[in-house]
Amino acid sequence: MRTIGFIVPAALAVWFIAANTDSATIRLWVADVMLPLWTVLAATLLAGTVLGVLIAHRRARR
Repeated sequence: MRTIGFIVPAALAVWFIAANTDSATIRLWVADVMLPLWTVLAATLLAGTVLGVLIAHRRARR
């Protein structure tokens, strides 16, 4: 059951990222960067996953 709980959201995230192929302008503090939207979404997914794992690991240690 835990595997299904991981695979289904991961597959939906990959599908959502693959469906969004337009370009996006990201405004940073210094400059504007134009990137493919899938790159921005993948980076956001990766950052959220890393933060979620770190928070879960910290809670498990308590």
